Amino acid sequence: MGKLALSARNVEITYRTYLDPPQGLRARLKSRASARRYKDIDAVRNVSFDIAEGESVAIIGHNGAGKSTILLGLAGLLELTGGQVRAKSRPAMLGVGAVLNEGLSGRRNVEMGCLALGIPKSEVEERTDELIAFAGLEEFADVPMRAYSSGMRARLAFTVATTSTPDILLIDEALAVGDKDFHARAVARLDEIRESAGCFVVVTHSMGEVERMCDRVLWMDHGELIADGTPDEIVPAYLESSASLTNKRP
Repeated sequence: MGKLALSARNVEITYRTYLDPPQGLRARLKSRASARRYKDIDAVRNVSFDIAEGESVAIIGHNGAGKSTILLGLAGLLELTGGQVRAKSRPAMLGVGAVLNEGLSGRRNVEMGCLALGIPKSEVEERTDELIAFAGLEEFADVPMRAYSSGMRARLAFTVATTSTPDILLIDEALAVGDKDFHARAVARLDEIRESAGCFVVVTHSMGEVERMCDRVLWMDHGELIADGTPDEIVPAYLESSASLTNKRP
């Protein structure tokens, strides 16, 4: 392995979810006098791996396997219950759920989002029209985002999030956006970023994207890391397992 870019050591993440209150008037009145019921979920359990500079790594697994949770832990957006994450620089998280302002137009969201990423104002002014066109929103550039469809919002969020290239890039299902034409543009954009980023980690259900973009795969199951290898080794085993459910190559 080359120079280390990102390291997870015995990472554990537990979160608390509160249960629905009891049904029925008597049960509800009784529950008011007692503490609210909850359940602790062990989302990630004792996960360790190292990622070198230049590696492109996919994290795969069934829904609820802990993929997105470990990614949030790597990004520092979710507190670890145990273990530690070390990185050569602060990881950047790209996800389709990027926070944008529904009251602002697409154009203003592009401008504000780019400025928040640290892009100089002069460069933002020069690139705004180009970015609007990339998202396919020319006719809706000055329309408030609250009037956008879910696909339009996803295209806008992806466009803003990929305007800069971080040294460590973490991606959560960012390719599951837009129509066929935009998907092709998104794939090409991620290829550019992947070639420039120090390391690239993606959570995805698309085995085709794993085989095309990544040189290593981490397979998680019920919060645990159960396999670590090349796509040729891991993808066929995953597709043949019950863990893959309906996940197929595109």
